[in-house]
Amino acid sequence: MSVSPARAAAFDILLRVEQEDAYASELLHSGSPSQLSSLDHGLATELVMGVLRWRSWLDGLIATKSSQSLEKLDPEILTALRVAAYQLALLERVPARAAVNDSVELVKRARKRSAVPFVNAVLRKLAGSANMRPPEITDGKTAAELAGISAHPLWLVERWTRDLGAEAARQVCSYDQQVPETAIRLTSVEVADELKAEGVELAPGKLLRLARRLLMGDLAQTRAFREGRVAIQDEASQLAALLVGTGAKILDCCAAPGGKTRVLAQRNPAAEIVAVEIHPHRARLLRKLVPEANVRVVTGDVRELPMNDSFESVLADVPCSGTGTLARNPEIKWRLRLEDLADLQNRQIAILRAAMRHVAPGGKLVYSTCSLEPEENVDVVRKALAEDASFHALDCGMGLQRLREAGEIVRSDLNSLVSGPYLRTIPGMHPFEGFFAAVLQKA
Repeated sequence: MSVSPARAAAFDILLRVEQEDAYASELLHSGSPSQLSSLDHGLATELVMGVLRWRSWLDGLIATKSSQSLEKLDPEILTALRVAAYQLALLERVPARAAVNDSVELVKRARKRSAVPFVNAVLRKLAGSANMRPPEITDGKTAAELAGISAHPLWLVERWTRDLGAEAARQVCSYDQQVPETAIRLTSVEVADELKAEGVELAPGKLLRLARRLLMGDLAQTRAFREGRVAIQDEASQLAALLVGTGAKILDCCAAPGGKTRVLAQRNPAAEIVAVEIHPHRARLLRKLVPEANVRVVTGDVRELPMNDSFESVLADVPCSGTGTLARNPEIKWRLRLEDLADLQNRQIAILRAAMRHVAPGGKLVYSTCSLEPEENVDVVRKALAEDASFHALDCGMGLQRLREAGEIVRSDLNSLVSGPYLRTIPGMHPFEGFFAAVLQKA
């Protein structure tokens, strides 16, 4: 008996995420999954992201029907159980028989035939259960309850409750469990009319003039997308790039995949822009996605650049935990560990120090992350400023006000976007991802 292409693809991707630390969104848009029909690709995406968002809650559900400890199950067995459990509990339009039968076939396909009776028994018990949907996230009164209901690691929820407050923590957890809207950036407002003519339906952005929300249509098939005049990019990410401003010479320290580099190039068409990326394959992708002639892609480590050039504007959008992007990258929840934050901070401080060495007198540097964790944000900036008295932090609120006066920002409430002198967006509290940015100026 054959397995549906969508479920087979979802199973394979979830195994790779589990075993290879791969990223689901990249796997869904490369290789054989990218060749699926629109309908099958949609189901595969739903299954992959749904299982990753709800993994711990699904495991709890499976455990109630399993005669074996989940920790002792082979990854293939547990993945097949999760795929079926997600469909049985949370997808109302999927027939139970299809969900159960295909997961049983996936176990056979993975050469785990001895486990077929066990998987079949667990799933038939689940299929006969009622009221399997999780409680409302608002029902979580304590951090432990919220973590369980919203399928988040307890240590993360405890930190957010402490650092952001209980209500903000609930908002973050709720946002993470929903399919995020697709935000795009246009090179001009006229592109919106062109997209509409090609069947793409858009809604206005919630923060920026050139941002839109995708409501309907295949953006990837449009001429504007192919020509780089429209790109998928969260509005908070776009804003971090806008804070860099203008300059004749601009350095982008950790440039791939290129969303912010593209913003810099389009806002500064006459500038010399150097985009640095440490990984050769990502540097090649960066060159493909940012074809502007004024961008020079350098493959290398910004901490050891063989150049002494100074730049008027510098962007250090550093590698981080990504806890502000869990709605789009839910696998991060299950692989991140508390001890990882110290290692990330050491790397971030080293990158920021190197970036500061390339700022010209009077120039500005924007340090940014898509993390909610203070170790990667405020703590990094404070340590760097304590080591170099020639820099001071500018008020991001003033920068946002200037962008609004210039017509770039359409949101009226700017105060909620700042914490002290820094930009800070919080998923759920804001309708976009969690970002942090500090603007530093050299004397």
